Amino acid sequence: MKIAVIGQSLFGQEVYNHLKEEGHKVVGVFTVPDQDGKVDPLGLKAEQDGVPVFKFTRWRAKGQALPDVVAKYQALGAELNVLPFCSQFIPMEIISAPRYGSIIYHPSLLPRHRGASSINWTLIHGDKKAGFTIFWADDGLDTGDLLLQKECDVLPDDTVNTLYSRFLFPEGVKGMINWEQPAEAIHNWIRGNDKVPGAWTEACGQKLTFFNSTLNTAGLVPEGEAVPIPGAHRPGVVTKAGLLLFGNDDQMLLVKNIQLEDGKMIPASQLFRGMDNSALELTEEELATAEAVRGAWKRILPSVPEVDDSTDFFKSGAASVDVVRLVEEVKELCDGMELENEDVYMATTFGDFIQLLVRKLRGDKESECVIDYVEKAVNKLTLHMPHQLFIGGEFVDAEGARTYETINPTDGSVICQVALAQVSDVDKAVAAAKDAFEHGLWGRISARDRGRLLYRLADLMEQHQEELATIEALDAGAVYTLALKTHVGMSIQTFRYFAGWCDKIQGSTIPINQARPNRNLTLTRREPIGVCGIVIPWNYPLMMLSWKTAACLAAGNTVVIKPAQVTPLTALKFAELTLKAGIPKGVVNILPGSGSLVGQRLSDHPDVRKIGFTGSTEVGKHIMKSCALSNVKKVSLELGGKSPLIIFSDCDLSRAVQMGMSAVFFNKGENCIAAGRLFVENSIHDQFVQKVVEEVGKMKIGNPLDRDTNHGPQNHQAHLRKLVEYCQRGVKEGATLVCGGNQVPRPGFFFEPTVFTDVEDHMFIAREESFGPIMIISRFADGDMDTVLSRANATEFGLASGVFTRDINKALYVSDKLEAGTVFINTYNKTDVAAPFGGFKQSGFGKDLGEAALNEYLRVKTVTFEY
Repeated sequence: MKIAVIGQSLFGQEVYNHLKEEGHKVVGVFTVPDQDGKVDPLGLKAEQDGVPVFKFTRWRAKGQALPDVVAKYQALGAELNVLPFCSQFIPMEIISAPRYGSIIYHPSLLPRHRGASSINWTLIHGDKKAGFTIFWADDGLDTGDLLLQKECDVLPDDTVNTLYSRFLFPEGVKGMINWEQPAEAIHNWIRGNDKVPGAWTEACGQKLTFFNSTLNTAGLVPEGEAVPIPGAHRPGVVTKAGLLLFGNDDQMLLVKNIQLEDGKMIPASQLFRGMDNSALELTEEELATAEAVRGAWKRILPSVPEVDDSTDFFKSGAASVDVVRLVEEVKELCDGMELENEDVYMATTFGDFIQLLVRKLRGDKESECVIDYVEKAVNKLTLHMPHQLFIGGEFVDAEGARTYETINPTDGSVICQVALAQVSDVDKAVAAAKDAFEHGLWGRISARDRGRLLYRLADLMEQHQEELATIEALDAGAVYTLALKTHVGMSIQTFRYFAGWCDKIQGSTIPINQARPNRNLTLTRREPIGVCGIVIPWNYPLMMLSWKTAACLAAGNTVVIKPAQVTPLTALKFAELTLKAGIPKGVVNILPGSGSLVGQRLSDHPDVRKIGFTGSTEVGKHIMKSCALSNVKKVSLELGGKSPLIIFSDCDLSRAVQMGMSAVFFNKGENCIAAGRLFVENSIHDQFVQKVVEEVGKMKIGNPLDRDTNHGPQNHQAHLRKLVEYCQRGVKEGATLVCGGNQVPRPGFFFEPTVFTDVEDHMFIAREESFGPIMIISRFADGDMDTVLSRANATEFGLASGVFTRDINKALYVSDKLEAGTVFINTYNKTDVAAPFGGFKQSGFGKDLGEAALNEYLRVKTVTFEY
């Protein structure tokens, strides 16, 4: 009989020899291509016998048998196909072509155990009998008619190897999924075959092999492009997380990686893009780069005589250490472009690797993170706002697809649904940040390159400043013009300032006592701490993020940021810009959510080494305690304030009124350093109050996006209620309400600019911060400088303070005596990115901004040599 043998390995060679011994004519052998110059044993034996040998890399493309392959096969005139251990997918045009069809050798007693690992299951199930089956191939899974079965006893000490060696023919076909099972059973089958031999199915016109399966599909919505799968309960769905598959119980499982029929491994989320075989046409410059990269492959793979497009990196002998080497060599050749180890695993042949590289160099949009935007037409712009968690360089849903509404304070309407992070999401984000710090590109690039990335991020923030300012107005109620200048403008300045510090963080050499007769050298190194948690407030959402994050990243740390639950949107837009800037995945992670859940987990997490917090004193104390009890984290706290502003009678009164207004009403009073209490010298008190009330009357309250608005809505409804209660308590205690004190009768969370006089030291409003547009005025006797200083310092807060006087001696004396981290003289609110900012007493400790801020995110290591 004329037989075509289709297979490989020593087992295939054994079957070939047996057929020859039986007198059959083997008209052709179809085996795998040579690997590393090494011929497969079956093919080698056939060549020695003068039998035609064919080594097709594949038999079909896009579900169709390749015509030239079919023609070469048909020219042999085979009457029967024999398939021992065949790892290639053979089209039915070949299987059905011979007069007598095709037979397959299978290492079990069908139908008990099917698939590639049937012999394993023979042992796992404790079968007393093992054996092999020869059956007629059809288009099913080991379902053809049986031709022959032989069995043997399973000995007590048998292993897979002994059964193979002692009795069985080789494994016949790779594992194929049986879809008539619950999702968990399908998952078990896929993971049971991961990574060898692989569980495969027919879909999209070709053989797809599935790897990396999980039943953790919480929060995943089966929305995307459908993948019809023959025999499956429902079509699969390609999502940005991977390929969702369904069991016959309608439960889902997620496949993260897929191997195509040509051997190419791709993320399952890119299934349809990965099957697109259209190659980029390279420019002359790109061809030169490709040749330089080819040289790198040759250096790493010295045993390969020639590197061509089909050369497989791993099949040519490369190991994991060679992956790192290749990545580093390519980054050097391509001017530090971002390349991950995973990229090599996803493009293992030289041709595919060059295509991937060129796409990255061109900034191919397909390689960018998939972002599910909320779009809104606002302020003559179309806003594109991410609304999911940002973890490991990807926007993802929270566990359980939990969300909440973020509200527009201008009218109380819902802006959008935002992902609500859970404890498990915090753990994922911290793990991503830790991996990026310990193993990622961030820790390997030079400090100067780190600065370059931060400069690029600042440039992108500037390019998007109108969009960022509009989102601040929409989500936080910030007046647009102020947001443009301060909320966003100072954020950009902050990143530029700290970008310049990246390559200037250095230690020192220290002379110490010598260990005579030897000598010693001692030096210090300032090193990043590791994973940092940053918890930011709602009054300046982007600016507070930038103050802390810029210093944190400049120092070389990675970060998990928890924005205020009521103002998450600029933080998430910032996350998108970090991707565009090329900040490596995992360096920045952002988790909208509640403080009691997300903030608490960050404080408790053993892998977080630093917490930076801006917020209330009460919460700050709780965070400090949690950090101490968990792993003695480093902590910096910017907490509450009740900043005194002293106005002497010898001041420039017009300027004092102007600056006093700004000190209280700037950003709707939602300002941590706002002047919480004004002390006005008696001789100018009434005149000062009169001028302030006149100026308050000129303030326009309105939509923060209107260019002539001075005073927008308070940040959220709960805060508005607290301001109303605060004023009611002031009136009840006997203070004089000169103007304001009420909610503005219009939609949204608007509160009137308010002025109180006759405020005595014992009153609640004299002691407690309002964090709103409420001016608290108290008199002090003419010339009584020491008494007013004593009253100004009679608080547990010490964030900021101010003094207005033309007398330089008085100004310097008062600034010496005021117990606050910042003292303003004849100005107020004048902060700068180069000037350190932070409080005394229960206003916290640690500094934002300036060189001092870097110390909050660095640790000092002492190294001593002896020589």
